[in-house]
Amino acid sequence: MADENRTLSPEELAEIERKYDPETAFRTTGPKLAIVISTALVAMSVYHFYASGFGLIRELLHRGIHLAFVLGLVFLLFPWRKSAPGAVATGWYRVQGVSLLDLIFSALAVAAALYLPLLPPEVVADRVGNPSQSDVFMGTALLVITLEAARRSIGPTLPLIALIFVLFAIFGPYAPGALKHGGASWLGLINHLYMTNQGIYGIAIGVMAQYVFLFILFGVLATRIGLGQLFIDLASVIAGRYAGGPAKVAICASAFMGSISGSSIANTVTTGALTIPAMKKVGYPPHFSGAVEATASTGGQITPPVMGAAAFIMVEYLEIPLRDVLAAALFPALLHYFGIFVMVHLEAKKLGLRGLTAEELPKAGLVLRQHWLSIIPLILLVYLILSGRTPDFAAVYGIIACVVVGFIKPHDRLTISGLWTALGDGARNTIAVGAAAACVGIIVGVVTLTGVGFRLGYVVVQTANDLGTYVGGIWPFSLIEITSWALFFSLLLIAIACIIMGAGIPTTATYIILVAVAGPALAQLQVEQLVAHFFVFYYGVLADITPPVALAAYAAAGIAGSNPFRTGNTAFRLGIAKAIVPFVFVYSPALLLVAEGFTWGEFAVTLAGAMAGITLIGIAFSGYFFAPLRAWERVWLGIVALLFVAPGMSTAGLGILLAAPVLALQVTRKRAAAA
Repeated sequence: MADENRTLSPEELAEIERKYDPETAFRTTGPKLAIVISTALVAMSVYHFYASGFGLIRELLHRGIHLAFVLGLVFLLFPWRKSAPGAVATGWYRVQGVSLLDLIFSALAVAAALYLPLLPPEVVADRVGNPSQSDVFMGTALLVITLEAARRSIGPTLPLIALIFVLFAIFGPYAPGALKHGGASWLGLINHLYMTNQGIYGIAIGVMAQYVFLFILFGVLATRIGLGQLFIDLASVIAGRYAGGPAKVAICASAFMGSISGSSIANTVTTGALTIPAMKKVGYPPHFSGAVEATASTGGQITPPVMGAAAFIMVEYLEIPLRDVLAAALFPALLHYFGIFVMVHLEAKKLGLRGLTAEELPKAGLVLRQHWLSIIPLILLVYLILSGRTPDFAAVYGIIACVVVGFIKPHDRLTISGLWTALGDGARNTIAVGAAAACVGIIVGVVTLTGVGFRLGYVVVQTANDLGTYVGGIWPFSLIEITSWALFFSLLLIAIACIIMGAGIPTTATYIILVAVAGPALAQLQVEQLVAHFFVFYYGVLADITPPVALAAYAAAGIAGSNPFRTGNTAFRLGIAKAIVPFVFVYSPALLLVAEGFTWGEFAVTLAGAMAGITLIGIAFSGYFFAPLRAWERVWLGIVALLFVAPGMSTAGLGILLAAPVLALQVTRKRAAAA
């Protein structure tokens, strides 16, 4: 736990990240094997850079090589069980801290991943539907290895779900009700998961190989050349002087960092090392300081242009340009940060907190002189995306720009050894998410094989219709059409499922699974595809700050020295806008800018209504506006805020009318206190 009066060391921060993020819990190996692993990681980065920028490698082979790197390295980097940091396991059956069994698994993983892609394409085409014994053996081996690799790198939840889906595929005739199906033989299952592009070699691993790897590498290089420090310093210059300044710095810095990171926990540890102690110093309680950083950091996955891996999955699924996905993500992300800002500001006013002094703030001129070159790669990346270039093309030239800027910038110049380390770190950061993508391929493969997505969609819609019929028969709810209640309850059920599924599973994996399973339900309710994808994605991200498995909040609590569960609860409260915004853009898709039927008039009304609703929610949760609120006033404003979820002139007008008396009372109390 952090001491109240000191900043944690880099080693302590690394241990906190390792504790709460299983994706970074790497084992410590002997020096000789460490060199081998480092070389393999750099080779992985160089291969992906070459393949995306200059190579002409067929799709299956490219995915196979990526998968071979990922699975082979998982068994070298992640132990069977978590080990103590810095400890190298020894024994007659170990080589440089890695067991012989792990070395065998690593070699078998490479062989199984490359076996099919290295076969001539015409041979593979002939065997689809009629795999040979060697195909079935290698497919079975890859299935087992993928499950174990995912367990080691991201925890047991996702592989357990994948195993349940596999059992469901085989024992389909015994499934209950609408889930019952004809069942699949082991040969048929392996044929679908291994021999086709609907399973392990499917869209998930394809997107990781083609896009996500390059953008993660870009983020690592951009941070290495000083872009992260530039963002933190600029955030301090912009927001640090105002009431509760360090918390507002945390919001701005996390928004900036999220644009190149896309990782909630990494963002929390990186910016939280500076912002959390600063928040505590000006008077914020430790649990609130950690919650602010965690909530702001989860915005990284919804902030353009990187958005973790979800943006690229959407590009593949929806077959639309990346710039459209980024445009759709822009205002929902801004509303997320706006919601945090409102609560942070009200908390600062309630506690009477100060901003940072001139001595505590960085000098804007010095910051820009030292790091202005670092922004060039990001500007180039965004320009290429907006000009219609493919994401991999933009990432390749963004990486080149990072390297060039790193070698020519006068301050903190990049060296050959620094470039080697950055290339290795970039590849290392993709290993766990790559294993998760392969595991998700198993789940998606079962969904396409059995049609369970449409079956579950039918169950969800029927349940929502039943609930809608029941509620719609009660006055005053009967004033609203039953079909509207059916949509509301469907969204509510899917949102709950997303949060539950997201507990301990990477956001991208949650998103892919829920799109496959819940997507058909939203389609039946006439929800536009882009809107449905964003709805599922947002609630998957929310799991990072939703107890009991709020990993980003727990990492922040480790830095703040606060109670993890209390920090998680506070983080969920601060991030409540992220739970409201998806309902807003389902009812008013204009918020996504590129949705069908977009008009600027509807967008303006939707945005204004969402901001008003989020502000009222912030006031209700904070219990303060101009003066402290009574309990009934907080409840009343919370209820009124819901009128802005489906904004229109009538509901917005009613919301303003109902909120006005309480806000007027606040003005009266403020004047009375001043007098």
